[in-house]
Amino acid sequence: MNDRLVLTDGDTELEVDLESGGRLARMEFEGHDVLVGREGDPFRWGSYPMVPFAGRIRRGRFEFRGVGHALPPNLGPHAGHGYGFLGRWQQIDEATVEYQMAEPWPFEGSVRQSFDVAPGRVTVTMEVRAAEDQPVMLGWHPWFRRVLDDGAELELTVEPSLMYELDREMIPTGRRVQPPPRPWDNCFVGLESPPLLRWGSTLAVEITSSCDHWVIFDEPEHAICVEPQTGAPDEFNRDPLVLVASDRIVHSMTVAQVASPPT
Repeated sequence: MNDRLVLTDGDTELEVDLESGGRLARMEFEGHDVLVGREGDPFRWGSYPMVPFAGRIRRGRFEFRGVGHALPPNLGPHAGHGYGFLGRWQQIDEATVEYQMAEPWPFEGSVRQSFDVAPGRVTVTMEVRAAEDQPVMLGWHPWFRRVLDDGAELELTVEPSLMYELDREMIPTGRRVQPPPRPWDNCFVGLESPPLLRWGSTLAVEITSSCDHWVIFDEPEHAICVEPQTGAPDEFNRDPLVLVASDRIVHSMTVAQVASPPT
């Protein structure tokens, strides 16, 4: 049974770890791996799928159609980032992997990720299919290295117009406010342009996505996380997207090299 999937085109290479949650374990452009390497904590390395929800669910509790659900906390007192990144994914073909939703998620369904690698570009597409009506969120959580192997240091350029206000439990209130100065661990909307990550004169990439919410986490000293997702954390307790039985939702994330890094 394969535990990894490697795709290469020119100087671009992608490694997917099926055993570790279907995550991108390595993403190389021109020989430079831009992702944080394997660590013991599954929350803190590579680029992993967040599904069937992204971000935190307050205290792991939400109600759907009058029925209360309690998920085990795994991010402080809250449930965080879904369960897809903790399970094993199965290879379907040379560029597709699949995950069957399982406990503690209380609903049945499946998730597929497909990967498209071209010179200077990596696209990941995620499709969630519901076997029964259920709320759904999805997204990705890439950990970008602050320093490449050659010593080049990362600078993030991003200009969001609005940010979700957080309460004392780090949960969005639903109100949108003006972003404060960095550092951030917040969810944003209304980006002026795609997030740009530049490692000196060595490499620059842009991130685009069909998702319209972005969590930026730039507090760690070793990494910056730029996370496209379909909604703000704890969306299930505000205005969840409902996926009805036999329906599907599809979104994608692309990391593309900028041909000539800006000066």
